[in-house]
Order: sequence, then C-alpha cells, then structure tokens
Amino acid sequence: MVIEIDYNSSEAIYTQLMNQIIMGIATSQLQEGDSLPSVRQLADRIGINMHTVNKAYSILRQEGYITIDRRRGAIIMLDIDKHRAIEELKQNLRVALARSTCNMITREEVHELIDEIFDSYE
Repeated sequence: MVIEIDYNSSEAIYTQLMNQIIMGIATSQLQEGDSLPSVRQLADRIGINMHTVNKAYSILRQEGYITIDRRRGAIIMLDIDKHRAIEELKQNLRVALARSTCNMITREEVHELIDEIFDSYE
C-alpha cells in the first residue's frame, strides 16, 4: 500500500496517515493480520517525524484498528465496538450533512454519493 502525504493540506499529517490506513483496510489493500511497517521505517519512507507515525499508530490502536506487539510491531487487528462506531459516524455525518445543506446539496445527491462510496468498497 502506498501512503501519500499532502503537506499542503490543512489536515494534520497523523490524521492523513490514519485515514489512509483505514482506507487500506476498507478497500482490502490491508487485511487482518497484515503487519504495518515499523514506526521508524514508515517515517523514513514517507519523510515524516517518527513521533507523527507513533501518534497515528497509537490512535489506530485506541480505536481498535491495530494491535501493537513488541516483537511483531503494528498489526491490523480489528476490534471495533460497533455501537461506538455508529455513534461516531452519526456525529461525523451530522457535521457533513450540515455543511452539505449550507452548500445546497440535496438529499438525493447525498444518497447518490453514499451509494457510490459503498460501491467502491465492493
């Protein structure tokens, strides 16, 4: 999986990294049991600070996407609390839908986008 960081983005680098790993899992580029590069290897590969990678890995572990083993490193190991995930999704959708309403995006357009996104994961 190729990780690309947009240094001109307003999104924090650790967030970009986390989101790309989550997208890799969602699109099956990363499978449960796959090892991620070590913090040092990934930092060197994409040219960022090791602390940034460590922060991303720590949050992914807290959110249940990876486990960290002293010998094997970071491993994709999904342990998602579905109820918590639904509540988090609901909060994020509220903000996204409020923004879309402000930009005159219709309910039908939102539904089409959701269907398009879901179809891309199949």
